[in-house]
Amino acid sequence: MSKPVRAAVMGAGSWGTAFGMVLADAGCEVTLWARRPELAEAVNSTRTNPDYLPGVELPERLRATADPAEALRDADFTVLAVPSQTLRANLAEWTPLLAPGTVLVSLMKGVELGSTMRMSEVVDDVAKVGPDRIAVVTGPNLAREIAARMPAAAVVACTDETVARRLQAACHTPYFRPYTNTDVVGCELGGAVKNVIGLAVGIADGMGLGDNAKGSLITRGLAETTRLGMALGADPLTFSGLAGLGDLVATCSSPLSRNHTFGTNLGKGMTLQETIAVTRQTAEGVKSCESVADLARRHGVEMPITETVVDIVHEGKPPVVALKELMSRSAKPERR
Repeated sequence: MSKPVRAAVMGAGSWGTAFGMVLADAGCEVTLWARRPELAEAVNSTRTNPDYLPGVELPERLRATADPAEALRDADFTVLAVPSQTLRANLAEWTPLLAPGTVLVSLMKGVELGSTMRMSEVVDDVAKVGPDRIAVVTGPNLAREIAARMPAAAVVACTDETVARRLQAACHTPYFRPYTNTDVVGCELGGAVKNVIGLAVGIADGMGLGDNAKGSLITRGLAETTRLGMALGADPLTFSGLAGLGDLVATCSSPLSRNHTFGTNLGKGMTLQETIAVTRQTAEGVKSCESVADLARRHGVEMPITETVVDIVHEGKPPVVALKELMSRSAKPERR
C-alpha cells in the first residue's frame, strides 16, 4: 500500500488554510505552519482556524505547528502561502529545512517590489531548486467559498507537465477541480495583475460609477494583462482561461475579494491609511500595483489602468481626477 502524500502548507491565513483543507480532503497528510504558536494550538485543539476561517471545521488529516522544521519534514509538496512581499525572507529561513525533492507550490499572487520578479522566480532565486520543482496554483479561488466546499476550478501550473499532474492528483476533490498548464508565466501574471484591476473596479464601485464602467475596466484590464504577458513570453490563450478571465471576474465581482473591498473603500472617500486600518488581511494589489507598473515600464508595455491605480493608492490622486484623466486619453483602436 502506497504511503499518503505529505504536504506542508507554510502560512495559516485564509487561503493557506483553505487549500490545506483541499489537500486533506484529497487524501494528503497536511501540516499547516502558523507563525503564531497560539494559532497553531487553536487549530489543533478546536479543529478550526478562529482567526481566518471561524466556524469552518478542519479535516482530521490537517494539523498545525509553529515549528517550520516539523512542518517541512518529509513533505512531498511544500505550499507557500505567505504575503508575496514577505516570501523572500521567509523562504531564506526555510530553504535549509526543505525535504529533498519536495515540489515548492506558490499560492501567492504578486510581483516582488524592486526586483519585479514573479513569485516562482523568487522561489528559484532563493531555494535554487529549478523550474521543474516549482508549481503555481491559481484561478478563481475565493478562500471562504472553498472552505465551505463550494464548487471551484483552478489551474496548477508547472513547466514540467508530469509535476503538474502530480499536484493535480494531490488536490483534486469533488468540489475542487484543478486543470494543468505549463504556462507558468501567464498563470502568475494573470493572478498578480487581477488584484490591481480588482482595486480599480472596487474604486469604481465605491464611486458609484455603474456596471458599464465595471465591464469596461474588467475587459480593458484583461487587455493590459495580456499585453504584459505576451511581452514576457506567455501564451495569450492563458488569459482567456481560469488563471486570467476566471480569476479576474471573481475578484472584480465578489464582496469576498480583499482587493475589491479595499478599492471600494478608497472609492467611497477613505484615505489609504483609513482603508488599511479596516482591512484585516493582505490586499496584494496595494503593493503589487507598483511592482506590476514597474515591470510594464521595463518592458515598454502600456498599462493605463494599472498606472491610475498607483496614482490613487500611492500618490494620493483623488479618484475623480484620476477617472477624468483616464477617460480623456487619446482614442485608439481596441486591439492595441
